[in-house]
Amino acid sequence: MGFIKRTIQNMLKRPPSSGKHQDEGSVEEEPLKCSLQENIQRVKETLGNSGDIIIREIRIGQDERLKAAILYTDGLSNKNAIHDFIMETLMLNVQGTDLVQKMSSASHPLALLKESILAVGDIQDVFDFETLLDWLLSGRTIFLLDGYAQGFSIGMSGWEDRGVTEPSTQTVIRGPKEGFSESLRTNTALIRRKIKDPHLWLESRKIGRVTKTDVAIMYIKGIANDKVIEEVRIRLERIDIDGILESGNIEELIQDETYTPFPTVFNSERPDVIAAGLLEGRIAILIDGTPFVLLVPALFTQFYQSAEDYYQRADIGTLLRLLRFLCFFLALIAPSLYVAIVTFHQEMIPTPLLISLAAQREGVPFPAFVEALIMEITFEILREAGVRMPRAVGQAVSIVGALVIGQAAVEAGFIAPAMVIVVSITAIASFVVPSFNMSISIRILRFGLMGLAASFGLFGITVGLIALVLHLSSLRSFGVPYMSPFAPLIVADQKDSIIRVPQWAMFTRPRLISQKNVVREREGRERRKKP
Repeated sequence: MGFIKRTIQNMLKRPPSSGKHQDEGSVEEEPLKCSLQENIQRVKETLGNSGDIIIREIRIGQDERLKAAILYTDGLSNKNAIHDFIMETLMLNVQGTDLVQKMSSASHPLALLKESILAVGDIQDVFDFETLLDWLLSGRTIFLLDGYAQGFSIGMSGWEDRGVTEPSTQTVIRGPKEGFSESLRTNTALIRRKIKDPHLWLESRKIGRVTKTDVAIMYIKGIANDKVIEEVRIRLERIDIDGILESGNIEELIQDETYTPFPTVFNSERPDVIAAGLLEGRIAILIDGTPFVLLVPALFTQFYQSAEDYYQRADIGTLLRLLRFLCFFLALIAPSLYVAIVTFHQEMIPTPLLISLAAQREGVPFPAFVEALIMEITFEILREAGVRMPRAVGQAVSIVGALVIGQAAVEAGFIAPAMVIVVSITAIASFVVPSFNMSISIRILRFGLMGLAASFGLFGITVGLIALVLHLSSLRSFGVPYMSPFAPLIVADQKDSIIRVPQWAMFTRPRLISQKNVVREREGRERRKKP
């Protein structure tokens, strides 16, 4: 066994050559040349003379003594801004030879351009080809001057994006209707609109040797736990992969436990949800190219909370939350309970109902477990078909398909009518869960509990639920127990778990998440008592 374990570990080790993306045209740490033509030729060779890379050579000054080049990626840069603020400034507004004389006598001639000529705000120095290509392919504009082994990276990004629209996966009746988009800078701005505090810090990095995806972490300094922040940094720095295309790639690489059906990283496309998590001391991870923002640490109760709970009165929010937990148990154990009672524990059924069930199942050729398995698999197929098909016909296929197939199966004698009712209630209850990831976990565990119920009856369900509770209690999300505030029991945090107390009573943040600046509303109860 030790030999097999060592062999598997060696197979899973990363090959030595995967540290950097290298090939024959590698530009790793290669400095820029003094010759403008050599720099342009090196960029063309590295990018394979790609047609979307625009290289515009210009001359500066009245006597046109200075040769320069402007490089940008068509479709990722704002061409109008490049024309108005760079090319027009350098080619038309710069008159006479004073610029040439000043640059010739200056110790840092490029600094004169940056400080006195270019009418743009975001300018960064470029000294090597690797940095130049990274900025160029990120939508920034590159400015090179002949005779100098240095250039500028100018912030002129301007690609088309989807804009701020209503979120499609997390809708509420009352609350903000804006959602994240695929642009990282738009997403950070939406969060900044919610939290106008100087302690809201942003750290950026690039992940992916090929995609070089922009990833940012946001947290409120003084509220977020420093140990959790450092753990997030370490896990992100540890990622060494070719490409990151969606937040799910990051989630899978930084989560605490791999072999669990439960999500340990929360995601949302609503800025108000992310802002509320930041105010509780959590850390947000934003990935360019996706509208879903990650939030850590994540707790089990967090997946059953909705933004609408906090925009309604406390009693309405509590009722809705209790309904979600009830639907969690229905979606998890309703089919297995039916299978166990019908198969092993008929004495638990009232006599009139037992006679009715026996009459329904008289011509059914399959046992209850096979019935439930057939119906559950059929419904999962219909649900997946409704998601993958075009939106115009997807809902019709899922609804009509379920009705037609269920009715036909009952009339043909393959399925008992009671089983159709149980599966329908289970499916509807699974849709009540606000988080799609948690809903998938329930769907996976449902089949395991059905197998235990068919084998051992209620005893098997009890053992399965005990194992499930033990597994949940063993999970952690960035060092925070997954089942808190239930395990460990934190009485002060019960105000926002299964029930929600009024806003004036939630004057402290979760204890295990934010261990600094715990009080969010001072003297809230005293102010409430005043007339």
